[in-house]
Amino acid sequence: MTNTRSDETNEPRDTTETSRVLRLWPAVLLVVVQWGARFGLPLVAPDATPIGLLLSLACGLGLTVWWLFASRAPRGERWRVAGAVLVAFGVTFALLDPSLATGAMGLLFPMLAAPTLGLAFVLWAAGTARSAPGPRRLALVLALVVSCGCWALVRTGGFTAGFDNDLAWRWQPSPEDRLLAAGDAGPASGVTPDAPLPAAGEWPGFRGPGRDAVVRGAAIATDWESSPPTELWRRPVGPGWSSFAVAGARVFTQEQRGEEEAVSCHDLATGALLWRHVDTARFWESNGGAGPRATPTYSRGCVYTLGATGIVNALDARDGAVLWSRNAAEETGAKTTGWGFSGSPLVLDDLVVVAAAGALLAYDLESGETRWEGPTSGVGYSSPQLVEIAGAAQIVLQHGEGVSAVAPEDGALLWRHDWPGDPIVQPQVLEGGDLLVSVSDRSGVRRLAIAPDGDGWSATEVWTSIRLKPYFNDFVVHGGHAFGLDRGVLVCIGLEDGKRRWKDGRYGHGQLVLLPDQGLLLVATEDGDVALVDASPDGFTERSRHAAVSGKTWNHPVLVGDVLLVRNAEEMVALRLAPAPPAGG
Repeated sequence: MTNTRSDETNEPRDTTETSRVLRLWPAVLLVVVQWGARFGLPLVAPDATPIGLLLSLACGLGLTVWWLFASRAPRGERWRVAGAVLVAFGVTFALLDPSLATGAMGLLFPMLAAPTLGLAFVLWAAGTARSAPGPRRLALVLALVVSCGCWALVRTGGFTAGFDNDLAWRWQPSPEDRLLAAGDAGPASGVTPDAPLPAAGEWPGFRGPGRDAVVRGAAIATDWESSPPTELWRRPVGPGWSSFAVAGARVFTQEQRGEEEAVSCHDLATGALLWRHVDTARFWESNGGAGPRATPTYSRGCVYTLGATGIVNALDARDGAVLWSRNAAEETGAKTTGWGFSGSPLVLDDLVVVAAAGALLAYDLESGETRWEGPTSGVGYSSPQLVEIAGAAQIVLQHGEGVSAVAPEDGALLWRHDWPGDPIVQPQVLEGGDLLVSVSDRSGVRRLAIAPDGDGWSATEVWTSIRLKPYFNDFVVHGGHAFGLDRGVLVCIGLEDGKRRWKDGRYGHGQLVLLPDQGLLLVATEDGDVALVDASPDGFTERSRHAAVSGKTWNHPVLVGDVLLVRNAEEMVALRLAPAPPAGG
């Protein structure tokens, strides 16, 4: 047999002898690192999931460089195969379900496909090295179809913060499809609560009366083995990350139903639908999926809502009748943000204040007329929060450029602290008027001292700690300490210095509320369980755990009296919690 020599490697060019010249070990090493980074690293270090995803993509790029410049494959074959891979990738991308093609800034498909494509490519290169050109090319086509083209057959319903994708065949009905196919009987008859609506709701909106997730006066049993929660009702619900507002015997939430964004009112005792208001609007993004992000706010017989595309509604809490409706996006010129408009409306005195992509906008409570528009800052997903510092009321908002406060009466800027980020969580007010804030998944938390300064105000950094990184999981403050989830692990830090006291217990990217009278944290985990944990700096102790709902759960839980409300993008449930046993009992 006569061989020709390569000008580059001085190695045989005969493809039947490719196995003698292929340098495979770098490719094998890259694939091992790629799979370890993508699947192994998150298991041992959940904090490192983003690093693992980037490293997986980097290994894919490394395989490309290896094949083109260091594999010792014949030059013509190198470029033909690279072109075939590129064509396969492009054709698959054109055939993808939109949930994969447009998700995660266009990188969702590459992040998912990189490990399978890398492994299939290396197996092909090694397994067909001694094959004739025809079978080798056929094997390449099959490898590309299986490793790359198969992604055209699936869709994602979103993914967790740990990048666990809710994958399903693209022809399989989604939970929302099944909900719509089941039909809607409409509001129940004969279950309208007789009790009049209160002026102030027991849980008037996002994270409770103070937007601090504090449930005062709770006295529940902590041993759920002997006194387990009792299910009152369970209902399917459309997608969305809204929590609940509760007023008297009524529960309000927001959801998506096909092309309609809905505000729903249910009976607290039975879960029966009392009324539903809908607007023609739909928001979707690949991480969280479809649906509104904000929580309704109840005040004086009315419900105020902000939809994911900017629709602001004032509804009669008795029957859902529209009192007035505006569009904050159109009025401020703000574009719908990557995760949608997420700030829950703030009601104070005669105003309704909403955050539209970093801009505060105040409407007249009765008429819906615009009263003032505050300064525009960078995009954020936090809700406006009323605080009182040194006797002065202020509306605080975290946004893409940092944290600022405006005067409630006219929206004039009072102070501003620059700390760029992408904030989602709420600030916490500390004793003495300091604020504890966080602006991104890696920023940690910062304590700010807010104080009068001449004719204005100052906002001074006291300390910054990366020992608690709450991302979109709100934290609570109790007994001189802050408690929150850091990449899914519960953390306690001291308020005096920001130092970590402990880090333990994996709950995913869930949410929590504080029961200060019992020194307890009630945690809704990302997979739908609820757990009771001691709010103590002395160490981590989980008292009880109970399965509440199934699937990814990012919505904030609500506890009103002895009724615990939990929901996610598919179902909602009401659980009755047993009372605490008598002292000494």
